Amino acid sequence: MPHVFSLSSASFRAWLAPTGHPMLCDAHNHLQDDWLAPHLDAIAAECPRLDIGAMIVNGTAEENWPRVAALAQRFPFVRPSYGLHPWDVGGRSPQWLDVLRARLLAEPRTAVGEIGIDRWILSRTRPGDLPPGQLPPAALPEQIEVFLAQLALAVELDRPASIHCLQAWGQLDELLRSRPLPRRGVLLHAYGGPAEMIPGFAALGAYFSFNGAFLAERKTAHRFAFRAVPADRLLVETDAPAMSPPADWIEYPLPPAPGGEAVNHPANLAATYRGLARLREVELPALTAQVEENFARLFG
Repeated sequence: MPHVFSLSSASFRAWLAPTGHPMLCDAHNHLQDDWLAPHLDAIAAECPRLDIGAMIVNGTAEENWPRVAALAQRFPFVRPSYGLHPWDVGGRSPQWLDVLRARLLAEPRTAVGEIGIDRWILSRTRPGDLPPGQLPPAALPEQIEVFLAQLALAVELDRPASIHCLQAWGQLDELLRSRPLPRRGVLLHAYGGPAEMIPGFAALGAYFSFNGAFLAERKTAHRFAFRAVPADRLLVETDAPAMSPPADWIEYPLPPAPGGEAVNHPANLAATYRGLARLREVELPALTAQVEENFARLFG
């Protein structure tokens, strides 16, 4: 098992909020996305008012890594993370890994992510259906090669990693068991695997982030799994602007994207915390304090 980085919750609160307020932490979003660009000023005003003290903003491709860095300069609650998402593997440049390494070295408090593997996108995409100029998703062996290169970089530079996985949980389990892992641990973002695999992943140093979309009635298996996550490995995320909560949980609606897609406001994090507290039958302040401590242990 990897050694887990330790930072007391009291020390983290002192860094995050000198007043000692309990803070909400978004373990995974994409604030740099074009869908959120028109709303950044409103988001910047709303999140501190709700005591959202930190969010991990994940770059997904070389072209949006600078935008994540700019957001971290602009907003004190942004914690940057850089990685090559499995959907973007096919469009990488020949020097992508050198560029990623240089960026991580230049910003010592960053994480690695979003990285991972995805069978679902392969089953959903037919080359003949792609718009002109859009590359098909990379085959699974190519995804794995890029994923492992980034995982090794996280180990080398002692950074946590945020992992995306869809319909490839058995493969991911094999990969994580077969090589060194980041000392601080890894995040299985929006964990959608079976409850039975949670103990094994936790033993490898994994954390699991609950997404507001799992509050939808049809997400029974996801909610069942998150009742089984150990309290000290539990995190909360929005994945904004994606993965909107069900309509009755949305407190901060945004206009749809140009193509009509729903846009998730990062401030819906607060409702996600309340939904998770209800699911796990714990008091909201206790959940908030535990997640804050977990966030510090992984990302501190």
